[in-house]
Amino acid sequence: MKTIGRSFRPLFAVAAALGVLSGAAEARDFTIASWGGSYQDAQREVYFAPFSQESGTAFLEDVYLGGWAQFQAMQDTGQIPWDVVQVETSELVRGCEEGVFVQLDWSKLVPKEDMLPDAVTDCGVGMLVWSVVIAYNADTVGKAPATLADFWDTKTWTGKRGMRKGPKLNLEYALMADGVEPADVYKVLNTPEGVDRAFAKLDEVKPLVQWWEAGAQAPEWLAAGDVELSVAYNGRITNAQKDGKNLQMIWDRTIFAIDSWAIIEGAPNQDAGYAFIKYTTDPGRQAAFTKAYAYGPTHKNGVAMVDPERAKSLPAGDNLATGLFGGSQEALDFWVDYQEELTERWNRWVAQN
Repeated sequence: MKTIGRSFRPLFAVAAALGVLSGAAEARDFTIASWGGSYQDAQREVYFAPFSQESGTAFLEDVYLGGWAQFQAMQDTGQIPWDVVQVETSELVRGCEEGVFVQLDWSKLVPKEDMLPDAVTDCGVGMLVWSVVIAYNADTVGKAPATLADFWDTKTWTGKRGMRKGPKLNLEYALMADGVEPADVYKVLNTPEGVDRAFAKLDEVKPLVQWWEAGAQAPEWLAAGDVELSVAYNGRITNAQKDGKNLQMIWDRTIFAIDSWAIIEGAPNQDAGYAFIKYTTDPGRQAAFTKAYAYGPTHKNGVAMVDPERAKSLPAGDNLATGLFGGSQEALDFWVDYQEELTERWNRWVAQN
C-alpha cells in the first residue's frame, strides 16, 4: 500500500481520547461531504441514494469547498459534522499526518490490487480521476482558443477569466503558461524564484480574473457570458454540454489528479463510512458514474467498462498527453510543505490592487 505523509501525528486521536471532541458523541445520521452542484447531484443519483436504499442507512449531505479551513475548524472546536469527505490528495496527506482522517483497515474495503496504484493510500480510497481544463463558450467567443497560452493572451481574448480561488492549480498553470514543461513545474516551484515567477505570470491576467470557489460556478459564468475563458473541471463542462450549453474544453496542459474518500477520525458513523466507500468502488457503479459525470474510474475493471466514445471526454489517453499529474509524490510533498505559506502569500496578493 502506498504510504502518504512522512510522520503520523494523531492530534485528533489524542483529542478524542481526552474527551475533547464533543461533536463525535452527538448522534446524527451518516453524513457525506462532497463538492456540491451538479456533480454532487450525480453522486447522489449513482451512489448516495442507492447505498441508502440498499443498506437502510439514512444519510445527510454537506458541501466541502477545498482547502484546510473546514478541517481546522473541526480541530479547533471539536465538532465533527461529517463522517466521510471527498478530498484532494494534498489535504488527504495533511489530514493523515495530523490524525484528522482514520488510518484505514483495508480488509473492510475493496482489494487493493483491484485499484489503480495511486488510489490506494493509508487514509484514503481513490474514487475518481479528475482534471481541470481551459474552457470557453463557443457561442460567444470570437476566435476559438486552442492552448493554455491563449488564456494569457489578453489582446486576442479581452474578456474576463474565471480561475479557482487559491494558489493550488493556479501556480502550476502560470508556470506552464510561462514555458515551463509539466515535468519541471514542481522543481521550479520549489525555489523562491520559481514562486515569484508564477505570481508574476498571474499578474498579467489578474485584472481580468473572477475567482470561483464552487466548481459549478465556472460553467455557469461561461454560459451566462460573465467570463470569456475559465479554468474548469472537465466533468463540470461535460455536464453543461449535456444540458445543451455549447461549452468546449482545451486539454493542452491539463492538470489531473485523484480525489479520495476519507473517514473523519472521531466521527460517529465510521462503520457506515467503510460500507459506503466500498459501495462506491464497485467497478460497475464507477463505470455508470462516468455516464453521469466525465471523471475516470479508479477501479481497474471500471476503466475497462467505460464506453469508448465516453472515454473521449474523460481525463485519459491522448487527453493527458501534455498534462501535469497533480497527484505525484513531488506535487504532494510540495503542497504539504508549502500550502499554508503560499495560501498566506496568495491572500495578500489577491487583496492588492
